[in-house]
Amino acid sequence: MATAEGQTSPKSSDDTPAQETTPHEKTPHEKTWHGIVLQTLKRNDIRLVPYVPDRVLTTLIRNLHNDPFFTTFPAAREEEAVGIVSGAWMGGMRGAVLMQTSGFATLANVLASLAMPYQIPLIMFVSERGTLGEFNLGQAMVCKTMRPVLNSLGVETHTITRQDELAFIIDRSIKQAVATLAPVTFILSPLLTGGKVFKQ
Repeated sequence: MATAEGQTSPKSSDDTPAQETTPHEKTPHEKTWHGIVLQTLKRNDIRLVPYVPDRVLTTLIRNLHNDPFFTTFPAAREEEAVGIVSGAWMGGMRGAVLMQTSGFATLANVLASLAMPYQIPLIMFVSERGTLGEFNLGQAMVCKTMRPVLNSLGVETHTITRQDELAFIIDRSIKQAVATLAPVTFILSPLLTGGKVFKQ
């Protein structure tokens, strides 16, 4: 895990020596949706990744902790993570925030009063709950409000359902966010991630 300065992160048991690949080959990590996200963040120099824990994002979060390129840590709330990334941008570092749909419900104020008016290219990844078999009414209600809120604030939003489109959408959208100084949200559909599996 990313720890205090001067300490190193433990490597996961499945770490293997890097293999040389041709430009057309994918590394093992890039064959999964979470591997594609991690590698695309690296290619765009996104080094700071605070998050609020979420089961769907667990593998991505673990891999971010295990990669010394990233500084990643849990935040108490989603708006705290947004504030951290916003401050980092003002200090010259790029960052992204990871969260779940329900956590997005807390963000309208910080987006409207910080990220949008101060032109911060905030990168947000939201694992989508509230659809495709959801059992929790609260999750379903927030899911219905998330896109209208983002649209009303003018935040660029992409719902990603297919792995073959993932790298292109994220890469181009991050570049656009930085160039236009505007936030972007990636909603990671259960069609992409498999969603949260519930016992019956």
